Amino acid sequence: MTQVKICGLRDPKAIRTAVAAGADFIGFVFAKSKRQVTKEEAAALAAAIPEQVKKVGVFVNEEIDTVHEIAEAVGLDYIQLHGDETPAYCQALKLPIIKAFEVHNQEDLERLADYDCGYYLLDSPADQYRGGSGKAFDWSLTTAYDFLDKRILLAGGLDAHNVAEAIQEVRPAGVDVSSGVETDGVKDFAKIKAFIQAAKKGDDNHGL
Repeated sequence: MTQVKICGLRDPKAIRTAVAAGADFIGFVFAKSKRQVTKEEAAALAAAIPEQVKKVGVFVNEEIDTVHEIAEAVGLDYIQLHGDETPAYCQALKLPIIKAFEVHNQEDLERLADYDCGYYLLDSPADQYRGGSGKAFDWSLTTAYDFLDKRILLAGGLDAHNVAEAIQEVRPAGVDVSSGVETDGVKDFAKIKAFIQAAKKGDDNHGL
Protein backbone atom coordinates (compact mmCIF):
# COMPACT_ATOMS: atom_id res chain seq x y z
CA MET A 1 0.00 0.00 0.00
CA THR A 2 1.42 3.36 -1.01
CA GLN A 3 2.01 5.59 1.99
CA VAL A 4 0.83 9.20 1.99
CA LYS A 5 2.49 12.18 3.62
CA ILE A 6 0.61 15.47 3.95
CA CYS A 7 3.14 18.22 4.58
CA GLY A 8 3.06 21.81 5.74
CA LEU A 9 0.15 21.40 8.14
CA ARG A 10 -0.58 24.17 10.61
CA ASP A 11 -4.28 23.77 11.35
CA PRO A 12 -5.70 21.23 13.84
CA LYS A 13 -8.74 20.62 11.64
CA ALA A 14 -6.54 19.91 8.62
CA ILE A 15 -4.53 17.42 10.66
CA ARG A 16 -7.67 15.68 11.90
CA THR A 17 -8.94 15.52 8.34
CA ALA A 18 -5.69 14.01 7.07
CA VAL A 19 -5.53 11.45 9.87
CA ALA A 20 -9.17 10.42 9.42
CA ALA A 21 -8.66 10.07 5.66
CA GLY A 22 -5.75 7.67 6.14
CA ALA A 23 -2.56 9.74 6.02
CA ASP A 24 0.55 7.83 7.12
CA PHE A 25 2.78 10.86 7.77
CA ILE A 26 2.08 14.42 8.92
CA GLY A 27 4.77 16.97 8.07
CA PHE A 28 5.70 20.11 10.01
CA VAL A 29 7.91 22.67 8.28
CA PHE A 30 10.52 24.28 10.53
CA ALA A 31 12.53 25.83 7.69
CA LYS A 32 11.77 29.27 6.28
CA SER A 33 8.50 28.91 4.38
CA LYS A 34 5.00 30.29 4.22
CA ARG A 35 4.05 27.02 5.96
CA GLN A 36 6.62 27.36 8.75
CA VAL A 37 5.62 26.51 12.33
CA THR A 38 7.39 27.12 15.60
CA LYS A 39 8.51 24.36 17.94
CA GLU A 40 5.70 25.27 20.34
CA GLU A 41 3.02 25.30 17.64
CA ALA A 42 4.14 21.94 16.29
CA ALA A 43 4.23 20.37 19.75
CA ALA A 44 0.63 21.43 20.37
CA LEU A 45 -0.49 20.10 16.98
CA ALA A 46 1.45 16.85 17.37
CA ALA A 47 -0.23 16.05 20.67
CA ALA A 48 -3.43 15.14 18.82
CA ILE A 49 -1.80 12.86 16.25
CA PRO A 50 -2.25 9.12 16.95
CA GLU A 51 0.85 7.00 17.37
CA GLN A 52 0.41 5.07 14.14
CA VAL A 53 0.66 8.29 12.10
CA LYS A 54 4.28 9.35 11.93
CA LYS A 55 5.31 12.94 12.63
CA VAL A 56 7.93 14.42 10.31
CA GLY A 57 9.93 17.61 10.81
CA VAL A 58 11.21 19.40 7.70
CA PHE A 59 14.53 21.24 7.99
CA VAL A 60 16.92 23.03 5.62
CA ASN A 61 20.61 23.28 6.55
CA GLU A 62 19.79 23.51 10.25
CA GLU A 63 22.23 23.03 13.13
CA ILE A 64 22.14 19.44 14.37
CA ASP A 65 21.60 20.47 17.99
CA THR A 66 18.58 22.56 16.96
CA VAL A 67 17.12 19.65 15.01
CA HIS A 68 17.48 17.37 18.01
CA GLU A 69 15.96 19.97 20.34
CA ILE A 70 12.90 20.44 18.13
CA ALA A 71 12.55 16.71 17.50
CA GLU A 72 12.45 15.96 21.21
CA ALA A 73 10.03 18.80 22.02
CA VAL A 74 7.59 17.83 19.26
CA GLY A 75 8.02 14.06 19.45
CA LEU A 76 9.10 13.67 15.84
CA ASP A 77 9.46 10.22 14.29
CA TYR A 78 11.40 11.31 11.18
CA ILE A 79 13.67 14.16 10.16
CA GLN A 80 13.19 15.38 6.58
CA LEU A 81 16.13 17.27 5.10
CA HIS A 82 15.65 19.61 2.14
CA GLY A 83 19.00 21.38 2.09
CA ASP A 84 22.60 20.60 1.25
CA GLU A 85 23.07 18.16 4.09
CA THR A 86 25.94 15.70 3.66
CA PRO A 87 25.89 11.95 4.33
CA ALA A 88 27.93 12.62 7.49
CA TYR A 89 25.33 15.13 8.69
CA CYS A 90 22.60 12.54 8.20
CA GLN A 91 24.55 9.93 10.14
CA ALA A 92 24.89 12.34 13.07
CA LEU A 93 21.14 12.60 13.55
CA LYS A 94 19.42 10.38 16.08
CA LEU A 95 16.17 9.76 14.18
CA PRO A 96 15.42 8.10 10.83
CA ILE A 97 16.03 10.41 7.88
CA ILE A 98 13.97 11.38 4.85
CA LYS A 99 16.47 13.06 2.52
CA ALA A 100 15.08 15.15 -0.32
CA PHE A 101 16.78 15.26 -3.71
CA GLU A 102 15.89 17.79 -6.39
CA VAL A 103 15.64 15.95 -9.68
CA HIS A 104 16.87 17.90 -12.69
CA ASN A 105 18.48 14.98 -14.53
CA GLN A 106 19.72 11.40 -14.20
CA GLU A 107 22.86 12.48 -12.34
CA ASP A 108 20.76 13.76 -9.45
CA LEU A 109 19.38 10.26 -8.91
CA GLU A 110 22.88 8.81 -8.71
CA ARG A 111 23.49 10.90 -5.56
CA LEU A 112 21.11 8.64 -3.65
CA ALA A 113 23.82 5.99 -3.43
CA ASP A 114 25.89 8.23 -1.14
CA TYR A 115 23.21 8.34 1.56
CA ASP A 116 21.85 5.82 4.04
CA CYS A 117 18.30 6.99 4.80
CA GLY A 118 14.94 5.67 5.88
CA TYR A 119 13.36 7.24 2.79
CA TYR A 120 14.63 9.10 -0.28
CA LEU A 121 12.30 11.89 -1.38
CA LEU A 122 12.43 12.82 -5.06
CA ASP A 123 11.27 16.39 -5.57
CA SER A 124 11.10 19.08 -8.22
CA PRO A 125 13.84 21.72 -8.50
CA ALA A 126 13.53 24.42 -5.84
CA ASP A 127 11.48 27.55 -6.32
CA GLN A 128 11.59 30.39 -3.78
CA TYR A 129 11.84 27.85 -0.98
CA ARG A 130 13.09 24.27 -0.90
CA GLY A 131 10.12 22.04 -1.72
CA GLY A 132 6.46 22.93 -2.04
CA SER A 133 6.81 24.44 -5.50
CA GLY A 134 3.74 22.68 -6.86
CA LYS A 135 5.62 21.63 -9.99
CA ALA A 136 6.32 18.09 -11.16
CA PHE A 137 9.66 16.85 -12.46
CA ASP A 138 10.09 14.41 -15.33
CA TRP A 139 8.97 11.11 -13.78
CA SER A 140 10.40 9.14 -16.69
CA LEU A 141 13.89 9.86 -15.33
CA THR A 142 13.20 7.34 -12.58
CA THR A 143 12.57 4.44 -14.94
CA ALA A 144 16.25 4.10 -15.82
CA TYR A 145 17.41 4.04 -12.21
CA ASP A 146 17.45 0.96 -9.98
CA PHE A 147 15.50 1.79 -6.82
CA LEU A 148 15.15 -1.77 -5.60
CA ASP A 149 17.13 -1.06 -2.43
CA LYS A 150 15.64 2.40 -1.83
CA ARG A 151 12.41 3.47 -0.17
CA ILE A 152 11.26 6.26 -2.46
CA LEU A 153 8.81 9.04 -1.65
CA LEU A 154 7.62 10.98 -4.67
CA ALA A 155 6.88 14.71 -4.38
CA GLY A 156 6.50 17.74 -6.60
CA GLY A 157 3.37 18.81 -8.43
CA LEU A 158 1.17 16.00 -7.17
CA ASP A 159 -2.56 16.40 -6.68
CA ALA A 160 -5.66 14.23 -6.65
CA HIS A 161 -5.81 14.27 -10.45
CA ASN A 162 -2.33 12.91 -11.19
CA VAL A 163 -1.20 10.99 -8.11
CA ALA A 164 -2.55 7.61 -9.30
CA GLU A 165 -0.70 8.05 -12.60
CA ALA A 166 2.48 9.00 -10.72
CA ILE A 167 2.23 5.89 -8.56
CA GLN A 168 1.78 3.69 -11.61
CA GLU A 169 4.81 5.17 -13.37
CA VAL A 170 7.30 5.56 -10.51
CA ARG A 171 6.04 2.89 -8.09
CA PRO A 172 7.21 4.73 -4.97
CA ALA A 173 6.88 3.57 -1.40
CA GLY A 174 4.92 6.74 -0.78
CA VAL A 175 3.85 10.15 -2.04
CA ASP A 176 4.26 13.57 -0.44
CA VAL A 177 2.02 16.57 -1.06
CA SER A 178 1.69 20.12 0.23
CA SER A 179 0.58 22.75 -2.28
CA GLY A 180 -1.42 20.12 -4.19
CA VAL A 181 -3.96 20.00 -1.36
CA GLU A 182 -4.22 23.77 -0.94
CA THR A 183 -6.58 26.44 -2.23
CA ASP A 184 -5.16 29.97 -2.26
CA GLY A 185 -2.25 28.82 -0.09
CA VAL A 186 -4.44 27.26 2.61
CA LYS A 187 -4.94 23.54 3.22
CA ASP A 188 -8.23 22.46 1.66
CA PHE A 189 -9.99 19.69 3.60
CA ALA A 190 -11.77 18.33 0.53
CA LYS A 191 -8.52 18.22 -1.45
CA ILE A 192 -6.76 16.41 1.39
CA LYS A 193 -9.44 13.72 1.41
CA ALA A 194 -9.47 13.44 -2.39
CA PHE A 195 -5.68 13.17 -2.60
CA ILE A 196 -5.41 10.40 -0.03
CA GLN A 197 -8.29 8.51 -1.62
CA ALA A 198 -6.72 8.81 -5.09
CA ALA A 199 -3.28 7.74 -3.82
CA LYS A 200 -4.62 4.67 -2.07
CA LYS A 201 -6.74 3.82 -5.11
CA GLY A 202 -3.63 4.14 -7.29
CA ASP A 203 -2.33 0.97 -5.64
CA ASP A 204 -5.19 -0.99 -7.13
CA ASN A 205 -4.03 -0.14 -10.63
CA HIS A 206 -0.59 -1.71 -10.39
CA GLY A 207 -1.22 -4.58 -8.01
CA LEU A 208 1.01 -3.58 -5.11
